[in-house]
Amino acid sequence: MAEQELPGLLIMGIGGTHGVQESLAALLKKHFSVITMKELLENKKEMGKKIQCVFVSEFRPTIDQELLESLPNLKVIGNSGVGVDHLNLKMISNFGVKVTNTPHAVADSTADIGMALMLASARRLVEGFQIAVSPDTNYFAADWLGVEVTRATLGIIGMGRIGYKVAQRARAFEMKILYHNRNRRSKEEEQAIGACYSGMEDLLQQSDFVMLVVNLTPETEKLIGKKELGLMKPTATLINISRGAVIDQDALVEALQSKTIKAAALDVTYPEPLPRNHPLLKLNNVIITPHIGTATVQATHMMAEEAIANMLSVLNCQPIPSEVFPQ
Repeated sequence: MAEQELPGLLIMGIGGTHGVQESLAALLKKHFSVITMKELLENKKEMGKKIQCVFVSEFRPTIDQELLESLPNLKVIGNSGVGVDHLNLKMISNFGVKVTNTPHAVADSTADIGMALMLASARRLVEGFQIAVSPDTNYFAADWLGVEVTRATLGIIGMGRIGYKVAQRARAFEMKILYHNRNRRSKEEEQAIGACYSGMEDLLQQSDFVMLVVNLTPETEKLIGKKELGLMKPTATLINISRGAVIDQDALVEALQSKTIKAAALDVTYPEPLPRNHPLLKLNNVIITPHIGTATVQATHMMAEEAIANMLSVLNCQPIPSEVFPQ
């Protein structure tokens, strides 16, 4: 098929801080005529008519009413990643545009970062590194101790694909696994990972580590607040690999400062990045990473491939593997 016959695909840009990686752009160009936001803005009338798809990566480009109105032939927005809280699904649907995401591609890499954060926090890895490289270190203190993950109790809030992958990994550490989810998993699935269904309060009270793996929705916004943090053990760690707004951050700061809980390990915050004077950045019982759950070479490539398959399915009027519907 000649390049000019390929459907138009809008992306933020290629390379740089906010653009799609060049290797992914090359992959997209095999299936689409790629148009950057810069090219669209330079010639809105002509370029806008060509665009049938938008590839959203790292929340960019921003999908607002003005952009949708400038793309009269848009059929699908392919989101790279599973979370779509940055997309106004109802507004997009009103324009007759479909939205897809990539739940299969993100599960392993996000589960990995959850385990990495749990281990790093338990063994005080960041603090240990700082001690090891500090010019002021003359000896290593014998009473500088972490805690063990092996045989500890892990409470997973959200048992979708990612939560289930976390449980699979946690089983190898002989952890006792509790989980809470909107829908209970089948007995066979529970037995396969050695997980027990639990109410929220019991999970929070019993767990040494609580990991958040839920989508951000109106129901899950500030799901963990002062009350929930107060139910946790003073020796417990809260781990968040979902979205920052799932936690009431002011309540979390207070809980960490007052030692209501022992520690937190966060791959997500609200906003991202946090203001440089935010109190979370000043606490030594917090680990924060820059939303890197899917930031691997393999995951970004798989997300692009899954997004491409979704978008082509829409254009070819075929069943859509991962369509996202407005609530």
